Amino acid sequence: MPVLPPATGAWRAGDPVGDRRFVVLPDPLPLESGSALPDVTVAYESWGTFDGSNAVLVLHALTGDSHVSGPAGLGHPTPGWWAGIIGPGLAIDTDRWFVVAPNVLGGCQGTTGPASPAPDGRPWGSRFPRTSVRDQVALEVRLADQLGIGAWAAVLGGSMGGMRAVEWAVTHPDRVERLLLLACCAAASADQIAWAAPQLAAIREDPNWCGGDYHDRGRGEGPHLGLGVARRIAHATYRTAEELDTRFGRRHQPGEDPYDAAAPGRFAVESYLDHHAEKLVHRFDAGSYVTLTSAMNGHDVSRDRGSMADALGRVTARTVVAGSTSDRLYPLAQQEELATLIPGAGPVERIESPYGHDAFLIETRRLAEILALLMR
Repeated sequence: MPVLPPATGAWRAGDPVGDRRFVVLPDPLPLESGSALPDVTVAYESWGTFDGSNAVLVLHALTGDSHVSGPAGLGHPTPGWWAGIIGPGLAIDTDRWFVVAPNVLGGCQGTTGPASPAPDGRPWGSRFPRTSVRDQVALEVRLADQLGIGAWAAVLGGSMGGMRAVEWAVTHPDRVERLLLLACCAAASADQIAWAAPQLAAIREDPNWCGGDYHDRGRGEGPHLGLGVARRIAHATYRTAEELDTRFGRRHQPGEDPYDAAAPGRFAVESYLDHHAEKLVHRFDAGSYVTLTSAMNGHDVSRDRGSMADALGRVTARTVVAGSTSDRLYPLAQQEELATLIPGAGPVERIESPYGHDAFLIETRRLAEILALLMR
């Protein structure tokens, strides 16, 4: 019998810490909305030794976290999402670089978000304020200050992490020496917002969403059905039609028959999406999914900064922009805009891959070649 998912898959105080470290801000974090978020905690992981000038900031995507490298285990339900890139002797060699990977503001793996306790001790839930990509970067600036890092030798990010990386380089050009922008954009497009809309609706229309206040409910009583639907939609956009057709075609899930009128079974591709949904609802929080997706929808590096050329013209970092040739969610044209408007960025580094948007997580050999261009 399947194990019912928890109301939230968030990491919470009392859970195994794993490799996380924590910084608690001494003062409230001012937000773009005009409010300020009190009692903010940042969870992060680090590798290597800081020598004063070798710090590298790695920024995760929507459902990622600070566990960039390392095995699954207590406190970490999945292995590091970039384990083939970061470590001794790898593309980001931790014998040379001091790598820091924070969990994002509004996330659910140790940094303050909707599942975290508010000052009254209850989960923030529906009371968690709307936050932006710029707010996320503002928190990372505070983290850098607390760690004594005046400037990053490099800021690396893909997808939502790339949104934060470009905001870092535009807002704080004096604190970013190198910049890698992977599978990301200068501003969220109507198409990306449109794909996000049914995901947000699926969560908000789940009867167990409870307006965002579900975190103290029992197993099986959170909005896991809506979150699972959101994940299925998202994962389909992360991959390509060619890959799905090649891997699954019209095959049935073993032992199931979609044409059985009495007990219709699943096609194999449906089972694949079900599997990814099931994994996510055990390790992620629906409130964080809504918070972070909304922040991504609002991403526009040119907002209140004149034209896009004006905004990206602020970047002074040595920059490499890369994208997957088969990415249907963040198409290569978006990376071409970044590369064209960021001074000295050069042409886009193309990742030839059948894996679509997820190529920035999968194509380790090509990513190592791209990082070699940047980190020399």
